[in-house]
Order: sequence, then C-alpha cells, then structure tokens
Amino acid sequence: MNTESPKAAIDAFVARHFDAEVAFLQDLVQQPSDNPPGDCAAHAEVAAGLLEGLGFDVERLPVPTEYARRHGMVSATNLIVRESFGPGPVVALNAHGDVVPPGDGWTHDPYGAEVVEGWMFGRGAAVSKSDFASYAFALLALKASGAEIAGTVELHFTYDEETGGMTGPGWLLGEGHTRPDWVISAALSYNVVVSHNGCLHLEIVVTGKSAHAARPDTGYDALEASVDVLQALYRHRTELSRRESGTPGIGAPTLVVGLIEGG
Repeated sequence: MNTESPKAAIDAFVARHFDAEVAFLQDLVQQPSDNPPGDCAAHAEVAAGLLEGLGFDVERLPVPTEYARRHGMVSATNLIVRESFGPGPVVALNAHGDVVPPGDGWTHDPYGAEVVEGWMFGRGAAVSKSDFASYAFALLALKASGAEIAGTVELHFTYDEETGGMTGPGWLLGEGHTRPDWVISAALSYNVVVSHNGCLHLEIVVTGKSAHAARPDTGYDALEASVDVLQALYRHRTELSRRESGTPGIGAPTLVVGLIEGG
C-alpha cells in the first residue's frame, strides 16, 4: 500500500520527470513567438501538440484576426486544458507564450534552448514558457498523486502579455470560454493577488521637416520637439505618483518610456 503523502508523491513525480519537463520547455523555446510582431498562432499549435503528447485534452481557441490586429497582434490562438476532480471551485493557472524580441548581446542562440551548467539560454526560458512546462507537469503530478481533492484546474496558455492582455485573458473572459473562481498568473514569485493595475500602451509620432545643417531655421527639428514631449511625460509621472488607488495592493500609476527610435 502506498503510504506516501500527496505532497511527497507530487515532489517525487516532478523529480522523476524533470528531464522530460526540460525537453518540453526546450521545444517551446525553440519555436519563436516574438511580440512584436505578435504572430503567435504557430507557437500555440506547437504547445498544443506537446500538451496532447502528455495526455491532456487541449481546447484550441483561435482569436479572430481582426480582433487580434485591433489589439496589436498578427495572430493568436489561446489554449485551455481542463482537469476536473469533482464538484468544486475552478482554479485557473495562466501563462503567456509571447516574448519580447531578443535584442543584441546574446552569447547563445536565443532560440537554441541550450542548457549550460544547469542554466537554459533562450527567450521565454524564464518568463513565461517555463510556466507552460511547470503548470503542465504540476498538473500531471497532481493527477498521479492520488490526492483527494475537489474542483477543476484549468491551464490557460495565452499570447499577449506584451500587448496588454485583451487578446488572451480579456478575450477568453469576454467570450465566456472560462469562468474561474480563482486565478494564478505567470510571475516570478507566484504570490496570490486580488487586484491588478492594468496597462495602457501609447505610441507618439513626431514629424519634422528636413533642412540643411547650415540652415536649420528652414526646417523643423523633430528631436527637439520630442524632448519637450518627454519632459512633459516625466512631469506627468510625478503627478501620477501622488494618485494612490483605493484598492489595496495597487498603489499609484507608473509611466515608462520603453522605446525611442528615429531617423
């Protein structure tokens, strides 16, 4: 008779399947899903196939192209895995498969998923393709543990963390595909939270008029105008810092200039 506690059984299962979990994550990292541009439907299909290979039933929920483009993406297919343990609350675990483009300075292929001295190198290896792997193998371990629990666990794999959440969690909730009682979102700490401060992305374009360097007075300097815009934004950030939310845990709004480019 197995006298092992459910927690010990879960720990043992995860340890036994660690190499398989790493291989699962490598397959996810090796399939690009940069956002921008946000053309992520192909990654979702790879993820769905891997999840099905673990024995899960996977709901593929393609987001209409027009809706995705309206929210800054090219394509997205959301995935849901549901496992019922009997009547009870629904606990959803959400993770995102889109990642910021790799940028410069890599010492390893950002899509290679190489493991060097215990560290995996690649986009999404930490946030949040790793959560795809962690959630999937944790749920397998829970099923195999024999724990007497009730309720349903849902895994939500979405693709728009970098563009605000409306194509992923927002769309799933708005279309009625899920109605969880509690949600745990991808993070570095996995603390339980009861509120979120939201996100607003803005793009500002300043257009100038070309002129010869000897006669700058004949043109309009877009860079100079941009400096004024930046200073105004940073002054506004100071004002925002004084606007404390009445919801515990939210704090004050923040403002970040994430990218400047020009010619």
